[in-house]
Amino acid sequence: MAMKSFEALFAELQAKAACQDPQSGTVQLLEKGVHTIGKKVIEEAGEVWMAAEHEGRQRTAEEISQLLYHIQVMMIACGLELEDVYRYL
Repeated sequence: MAMKSFEALFAELQAKAACQDPQSGTVQLLEKGVHTIGKKVIEEAGEVWMAAEHEGRQRTAEEISQLLYHIQVMMIACGLELEDVYRYL
């Protein structure tokens, strides 16, 4: 499996959002809006915690990747760029 950076994932998701492919899970999620995306962020954050507590490194990394995906979808839904977030790191 090819590795992807945070920046590469964001660019990929922005491209998907711009194409508006109705078959894209990302586009479908964006169409549902911030409330639905927010619920996924909370769900994934909980799964990260539980994986870290009980399921080991590999499962924790997998859950973190899902959290990062949903965070980036939220960023796109809110019109944020990476630089908007990096400013606060």
